[in-house]
Amino acid sequence: MNGQKNMRTAALTLITVALAGCSFAPTYDRPAAPIPSAWSAASAASSASAAALHWKDFVTDERLRSRIDAALANNRDLRQALLNVQAARAAYRVQRADQLPGLEVQAGGTRQRLPADLSGTGAATVQSNYQVSAGLMAFELDLFGRVRSLSEAAQMEYLATEEATRSVQISLIAEVIQASLAQDSARQRRALALRTLQAREKEWQLVSERRKAGTASRLDEQEAQGLLELACADVERFERELRQAGNALDWLVGDGVVRTAVDLNAKPVVQEIGAGLPSDLLVQRPDIRAAEYQLRSRNASIGAARAAFFPRISLTGSYGSTSAELSDLFAGGQRSWSFMPQLSLPIFDGGRNRANLEIAQLRKDMAVTGYERSIQTAFREVSDALAAVDTLRREEQARQRLVQTSANTLKLAELRYRAGVDSHLRYLDAQRSDFAQQMTLIEVSAQRQMALATLFKALGGGWQASPGAQS
Repeated sequence: MNGQKNMRTAALTLITVALAGCSFAPTYDRPAAPIPSAWSAASAASSASAAALHWKDFVTDERLRSRIDAALANNRDLRQALLNVQAARAAYRVQRADQLPGLEVQAGGTRQRLPADLSGTGAATVQSNYQVSAGLMAFELDLFGRVRSLSEAAQMEYLATEEATRSVQISLIAEVIQASLAQDSARQRRALALRTLQAREKEWQLVSERRKAGTASRLDEQEAQGLLELACADVERFERELRQAGNALDWLVGDGVVRTAVDLNAKPVVQEIGAGLPSDLLVQRPDIRAAEYQLRSRNASIGAARAAFFPRISLTGSYGSTSAELSDLFAGGQRSWSFMPQLSLPIFDGGRNRANLEIAQLRKDMAVTGYERSIQTAFREVSDALAAVDTLRREEQARQRLVQTSANTLKLAELRYRAGVDSHLRYLDAQRSDFAQQMTLIEVSAQRQMALATLFKALGGGWQASPGAQS
């Protein structure tokens, strides 16, 4: 009994020492962000912050919301990213399990016949051995933090994968918004082209009748027919763009439902969002958080590489019952135990441990560079999106005024042509200009809303809880 108590005391003491062991991982310090402290184009101070704005609050069109919901449920890229998170979580649990002792219950028996010249008794004998025990299987005392560093590295990898999935989610939301806007823009342009085609068919018929009456020339008729054929070509071009935009949207949503173009609201997304400060990106952007978790994982790996230079102590032990007869296996006095600590100290490894440490340090330096690059990339994306939103807003307003001016010019040109004051060529130029300005306004309006979606994505918004929305 005293031996049994001594074994338990020694094992508990060693386990306690192991759990309180030191760590050789470097102290983690977040690298300084290599970006300016303010945006070159300031955002509106009164605008809602993208960081605090849920995507269902950002998207105001209900049909667009349902498309995004379907994409979040069915998109294959997002589904793959979620499976990657589950795999990383399982890998972390496997690595974390090495920090705790593993206990196993074993039962077994042997029965063998020994010939006379081997039995030691001068006659052949049959020997039996039966045992049942609970054992501690090769538990490493983590005196220098090797196992703990490996567990921390696996945890950081898991968290990085989780953040990468959030980045995929936000990107998917922005892509569905932009694909829907592209489809709606193509629908509007095709509708305009169809209306223009109908008007030019009537114009061509009118010019043909006037030529027969001798009030229009052959050149007028050819010019009207040329505009008619151009309108036919435009209709087919916008029909192609509409179908391709629908295909892109169906691929993003991924539920097998073909989505025809619908008339979205004039403003399907929030028109003004605040950018905050550049330093906010460090906590808002999931790709930056993922890069930082990768850096912390590489930092922990250095601790494991350093600990490999020091002794490694493993414990193996068992406690149970052993008997030569199966019937006496649990009888009194049959208790047995064993305790086998093992120490290994690297003396010569051909430089393997030193090379592993150098690799770990280089990987950390690479992770620092990747982290800084992700911050710079985020800063550029936000700056570009702010510039696009700011300039496209003013351009859209100018285009609206230009469309109104072009429409007035077309009316005056038609009146002057009907009155015989101007030539037919002047009237055709006014038609071309009016059509082009309307087309450009449709494109600029769509681009501005796409830029808002890009800004929302670049700022890392979309997954914060909101009172009226659920992710």
